[in-house]
Amino acid sequence: MSERVDQLFSALDAYSVFIASEAKAESNSSWPFVYVPDFSAKSEKIAALFGIERPILAIAPVVAEEEKDRWTAYVLETAPLWYQDSIDNEGLNATVEEYMNLTTPFVHYYATVENVAMSVPTSVTGPVLPNWQRYPLQPGAGGPSSRGNLITSYDFQRISEVADLFKISNSTLRPSIGFTRLPDTRPGKAGREVVDSQVLQPILDKGKVVGMLWMRLKWLEFFQNLNIDGIWGTVVVLRNSCAIDDAIRVLSFTINGPQAEFMGEFDAHDPKYDDQVVSEVIVDLKDSAQIPEGLCVPKVTLDLYPTKRFAVRYETSKPTLYTTVVVAIFVFTSLVFLLYDYYVGRRQRKFMERIIKQDQIVSDVFPTAIRDRLYESGRKGSQDDALLNPLGGGGGTAGSPLADLFPETTIVFADIAGFTAWASAREPAHVFILLETIYGAFDKHAYRHGVFKVETVGDCYVAVAGLPEPDKDHAATVCRFARDCVKTMNEITVKLEVILGPDTSDLDLRTSTHLLSYTSGQVTAGVLRGERSRFQLFGDTMNTAARMESTSERNRIQVSHVTADLLVACGLSAWIIPRKGNVFVKGKGEMQTYWLNTKVAKGSKPSKSRNEMSTVAETLTDSSDSSSVNGPFFDNDLEAMTKKERLVEYNVEVLASLLQQIIASRADVVARNDTSLSIIEATIGTGDTVLEEFVSIIPLKRFDAGDLSKRQKASSIDIGEVAKTQLRSFLANVASMYPNNPFHNFEHASHVTASVKKLLTRIVNVDDGNGLRTPRDTIDLADLAGHSYGITSDPLTQFSVVFSAIIHDMDHPGVPNAQLVKENTRRAQIFKKSVAEQNSVELAWGMLMGKEYDALRACIYNTEEDLRRFRQLVVNTVMATDIVDKELQALRKARWESAFADTLVEDETSDDCKATIVIEHLIQASDVSHTMQHWHIYKSWNQKFFMECYGAYKAGRADSDPSTNWYKGELGFFDFYVIPLAKKLESCGVFGVSSHEYLNYARSNRGEWAREGERLVQQYVAKYEEVSKY
Repeated sequence: MSERVDQLFSALDAYSVFIASEAKAESNSSWPFVYVPDFSAKSEKIAALFGIERPILAIAPVVAEEEKDRWTAYVLETAPLWYQDSIDNEGLNATVEEYMNLTTPFVHYYATVENVAMSVPTSVTGPVLPNWQRYPLQPGAGGPSSRGNLITSYDFQRISEVADLFKISNSTLRPSIGFTRLPDTRPGKAGREVVDSQVLQPILDKGKVVGMLWMRLKWLEFFQNLNIDGIWGTVVVLRNSCAIDDAIRVLSFTINGPQAEFMGEFDAHDPKYDDQVVSEVIVDLKDSAQIPEGLCVPKVTLDLYPTKRFAVRYETSKPTLYTTVVVAIFVFTSLVFLLYDYYVGRRQRKFMERIIKQDQIVSDVFPTAIRDRLYESGRKGSQDDALLNPLGGGGGTAGSPLADLFPETTIVFADIAGFTAWASAREPAHVFILLETIYGAFDKHAYRHGVFKVETVGDCYVAVAGLPEPDKDHAATVCRFARDCVKTMNEITVKLEVILGPDTSDLDLRTSTHLLSYTSGQVTAGVLRGERSRFQLFGDTMNTAARMESTSERNRIQVSHVTADLLVACGLSAWIIPRKGNVFVKGKGEMQTYWLNTKVAKGSKPSKSRNEMSTVAETLTDSSDSSSVNGPFFDNDLEAMTKKERLVEYNVEVLASLLQQIIASRADVVARNDTSLSIIEATIGTGDTVLEEFVSIIPLKRFDAGDLSKRQKASSIDIGEVAKTQLRSFLANVASMYPNNPFHNFEHASHVTASVKKLLTRIVNVDDGNGLRTPRDTIDLADLAGHSYGITSDPLTQFSVVFSAIIHDMDHPGVPNAQLVKENTRRAQIFKKSVAEQNSVELAWGMLMGKEYDALRACIYNTEEDLRRFRQLVVNTVMATDIVDKELQALRKARWESAFADTLVEDETSDDCKATIVIEHLIQASDVSHTMQHWHIYKSWNQKFFMECYGAYKAGRADSDPSTNWYKGELGFFDFYVIPLAKKLESCGVFGVSSHEYLNYARSNRGEWAREGERLVQQYVAKYEEVSKY
């Protein structure tokens, strides 16, 4: 019983806290001018916690003297709202108008004037306590005709008992209670009184009492609702140590199971059970030092006594109790056995699953015959768990080694040419997508041809035929396997270029094979035991094949003379072509090798058509045709496509994924206002020059955890086929507006896009903690957003930067801005400076605003704020690619030093400033990212840039020969721009490990250029002269 009493007062306290927050939040105002929507329904739901079916509750705000007139106006304005809520919830046959006619809006009490009860303004000075919202609205009545029950604005302080309780609760901030006689509202009890309690629960706002939650506590109904079945003959005595009404100090009730009865205002318990009393203090404020002097503070206790009837019933219930305990023990024991059986079965299932997985792993690593011998060795040994640990575990090497001599095998080494340089410009996930797709296809060919895959070491795939099962045609088998791998490699790299970006189709396979026959030596193969046991090949043949690999060429299969002899012996002499001249193989000296006559021309590579490219196959399927390939990222039987079309598709996929995030992040935003946006679209960017729009700080969207949770589900968003088609059309038109320059072309723009995407991915990622190496469940999302200065908070920002990377060199003339100004071209006359960059923005923006791209624009932005932020980001980002203009560079340097100064005050403006500068440096680093990637990538793009500059000189569009200063110029470019830029990427702390990677490559390339640059410049000039002949 004491728990139910505690629950009642705890529920009352919790409800007062809820009212304080709900009323203020819904009313958007401060106390006392607040109300709780649906107060009737909410009170009805919480009644179960009170233990009373229909409690009588009321909210009484504290109204200061100066607020009384305003309170009268507020009552007239707001009362109809909660009247209607109550009428609907309580099903009253009444209207709001009827209740309003009976409502006294001013704070009042009832006085008898000429024998008529009238509402009289309260005479209390200081704060008053008007009755406001009440539940139920009409207790015990069906409509407003029962005027006595409608007491809106009645001042509770006119009730002397309540006035004292209010003073106590207002001082102690705790609930107070007192006994009082109140009208009996039960059916058929009209005109009678019952002794109940009035409870005042303070409503607090910031530690201050702003109102009271008044409750009429019907003790009889409370005890009846306890429903204590099986407990008969108990007496409950309520005592009030300081009753407000001297006649009410003690109340007695009897409880007989689910029934309760009021006995009277006296102590009805039997004194012989005094020692068995259970006592509970309901309210005790005697220790509070805040109670005003002169007030008698009640201490209310509840005493529970047994009776003779209770004692007799308790004694006779023992057999039942004992039987229940025995049954419970039996049930408990049965459940324990069932649970034990369940866990044993589950352990056995897990044991079998582990064995199956272990067997699959061993089968993947070792040939079938070796696998069986491993298990057999484990069974014969002393290990107790041989099935689960067939390799011995712990790096042990006890017992006889599993090794054999295989006299006739052919080994193949397949290396991906250009992989290391390609991987330096890619995200880690893309590197593994490439390797898993290629090696997965190779595994299928190996299975079909009966070739055993030994291992993969980096980008090198090692396989062998002739072991562990003998194969008399092992040389021909490996040649067929190598031929299929080369062809498959060509198909896959072209198709993956759409997913993995530029240069992917330039990757080739470099293959060499070597045979061990009975005439050329021996090879040993077996399980090399230890911490990670592996099946290994050893011997001269293995070494020869590995060293021959480096002497092979792209897209060709090199064959040793021993393998060639076996092919000739099999009647396959047409398969081989002698290689001109011998090759030098480390440890072997000069060797005669051969080419396998199955070379696949690069020009015959199949590709994905424009419409089919976005379709993604979900599973790999087997095919008996060695020329076909399937994969998780592309379909089969695709039409031919040019390299530029593949790059368009790559950029489509990149931007489409960002559009998904944009749409997901604004799921709750109001509908797009096309009319308003059309006006802004027609006027934005119509100034004299684009450069005039450049700003130092772009306000970015603030971090919102709710918005972020939506973006994490962006993969389920469909941007729509119309928008996807418009995006593809737009990018195709952008690609067509890139001239066929050696350097400033669409391929370079795609290369910049790939770098931007990589850096954006490496910005401390809120999905997986990338860069911080922190588990996701410990990451504070707000901290991560702050770490990136808000860049990760807004997908539109990321989209804008990638978009700018794609369009930043549109219609580039192939000469610097200074030359355009000197030639006084039409564009130079308009823009004066940053000519090429402003021209790119103007062309791309004008095209995007065309009516044929309305669905695409709707995906990018749907508010004026988003449109203006998108435009500003594009302007700033593209303008940042002009690194020659000294004025702009000086401005950026000053802003960087100011934004990242130690004395800067951290706030939203400082974050926006840092984010703006970081975005500009991100695009600058991406624009010259080839200088911060692998040496081969740098050398390739450096040659292209030289060809463009040298061509301009030869065409009379440059004053000096670039070859005379190219070597020193590149050194200065590294020292004064590239390396400082890479250091800034590192110092801003946004890009995680990528900043270290870029800086290390920049320094390495600078050193390599210092050693090789002069020779390379001579090669560049010679190549230009050779190409110009044609």
